Amino acid sequence: MAADETSKPVEVLVSVARDGGRTLGSQIETQLRDAVRAGRLRAGDRVPSTRDLAAQLGVARRVVVGAYGQLAAEGYLTLRQGARPCVAESARTPVPSPAQPDRAAATPRFDLRPRAPDVSGFPRTEWLRCLREALRTMTNADLGYGDPRGAEPLRWALSGYLGRVRGVAADPGRVVVTNGYSQAQGLVCRTLLARGARRIGFENPSHPEQRRIAERAGLTVVPVAVDDAGVRLDALERADVDALVLTPAHQHPTGAVLAGDRRRGLLDWLRRRDVVVIEDDYDAEYRYDRAAVGALQGLDPDRVVYAGSASKTLAPALRLGWLVVPPSMVAAVADEKDLADCGTAQIEQHAFAGFLSRGELDRHLRRMRARYRRGRDRLLAELAHALPEATVRGIAAGLHATVELPDGYDEHAILREARRRGIDLTTMHGFWIPPTAGPPTLLVGYAQLPVPTIPDAVRALADAVRASAR
Repeated sequence: MAADETSKPVEVLVSVARDGGRTLGSQIETQLRDAVRAGRLRAGDRVPSTRDLAAQLGVARRVVVGAYGQLAAEGYLTLRQGARPCVAESARTPVPSPAQPDRAAATPRFDLRPRAPDVSGFPRTEWLRCLREALRTMTNADLGYGDPRGAEPLRWALSGYLGRVRGVAADPGRVVVTNGYSQAQGLVCRTLLARGARRIGFENPSHPEQRRIAERAGLTVVPVAVDDAGVRLDALERADVDALVLTPAHQHPTGAVLAGDRRRGLLDWLRRRDVVVIEDDYDAEYRYDRAAVGALQGLDPDRVVYAGSASKTLAPALRLGWLVVPPSMVAAVADEKDLADCGTAQIEQHAFAGFLSRGELDRHLRRMRARYRRGRDRLLAELAHALPEATVRGIAAGLHATVELPDGYDEHAILREARRRGIDLTTMHGFWIPPTAGPPTLLVGYAQLPVPTIPDAVRALADAVRASAR
């Protein structure tokens, strides 16, 4: 090899044993040959120069020169004067192509699932500005692990925002930043279990993944019935639970809001039973007929754990959530967070703190609220025309409509027919806690549909419903 083999060192996973029965050169040859055959080194990948690899392994350079020469002769390496040695094109290992996903499933004609906001509206320019500002102003200490509760600037920004917009009693010392709502609920459930809780109530119907999180933490899930006024107090009295998960501002998935008299009765029940509530405030920013009701946590911050996230307001990809925890639980929840992952990504936390403080989230929500309201109004108008027998339940809020059909329709048949027609759809079936069930109901998301496409989407859905009945 030439003395001017180039510059920057490259590392490769090779080792030698001096007490083995094979020569050092043979060991180097075998490991590099196997790496190429297995696809760990691919055509065109650089390998260390003979000098670098000899220094890395602590062997004479002539040993590596001999091994490289043999591999080049076999067609595994390309050696050129003055150039970094690399894997030869002739050594290209065929890599099996991954199974191609079904295109209709990967890119549906209409996506009506109520799972995410319109991420095409994500404020990329504003977020990038805040990200750059965070990187410019963060200290070296800020780039460490930091407080497991979260970066202090973000806890302060969340405290102000949640107090102003949702009426949350959010002292920064009680805010814990998480990787989305799912992690937040898991942290609280494990804390509750350690404090002696065994049974946790969930609204029926409710999100099945959230119930799984509680069960994975070791708690027993107990169904608590809801109706058009939210969770039923008589069902709570019978439930005999140590904790409760609620969506009071906009029950998921029925769309109900917890009525005022139920709120008062719920708070009385909490104090009598000394029960902790996890308040999932997942989309309260999207109320279209009036201002959203304030958070339940503001009425009893010592018994209500407030939980929110950026998944419905900005994008699930941010993986940013937050808790406002009663004082008696802060240390335990922070410890659970520390054990879980040593804290949420610091750079994104500082960027989101700036995003909140500059009012960017307020501006984004104003834009999206108007967009979603137009979408919901158009959806309801088209449903009234194409599916007049359907009834839309719940308040004017959120990112989906709860569409109840008369008895006799089959949710499973509708799902199959919708899928056949390129429509991604969700029904109420999977949200009930067995053996409970209810009338056939569709959960029709409109956030990801451009408003002009809603008439076509509703007509296609109505055709699927009719065909399933036939």
